[in-house]
Amino acid sequence: MTKARSAIIEILAAARAPLSAASIHESLDFTCDTVTVYRTLHYLEAHGLADSFILHCSDHGTERYYTARAEGDGESLSHRHWFHCEKCHRFIDLGACTLENLVRTYENEYGIDVRSHTLYLTGLCPTCRH
Repeated sequence: MTKARSAIIEILAAARAPLSAASIHESLDFTCDTVTVYRTLHYLEAHGLADSFILHCSDHGTERYYTARAEGDGESLSHRHWFHCEKCHRFIDLGACTLENLVRTYENEYGIDVRSHTLYLTGLCPTCRH
């Protein structure tokens, strides 16, 4: 395990919200170029240690966000769903996944095998609504 891989896994595991590659790069306590961060994130995803999703924000553009995964079991450390405020760009944790029954219904109805999913909602948080 390289220094960059170890550090990025620690950053993702400690994060309370999804992180962009830029924010991960800023969180590193050693000098490292952004290419190394992207390559490391790609490696971590390919080896089941990180997940990502692409979010389009009307104010901030389109960006990929990353979260940690638990080693070995393939389940996210905290497979969470997220709300993203389009005004303040804050993520609100909507809690653990509660879509199991819906996913099973889709699998049975359409004969599919769902292996993963991503859910995020966008809009205005309570502070920005007022």
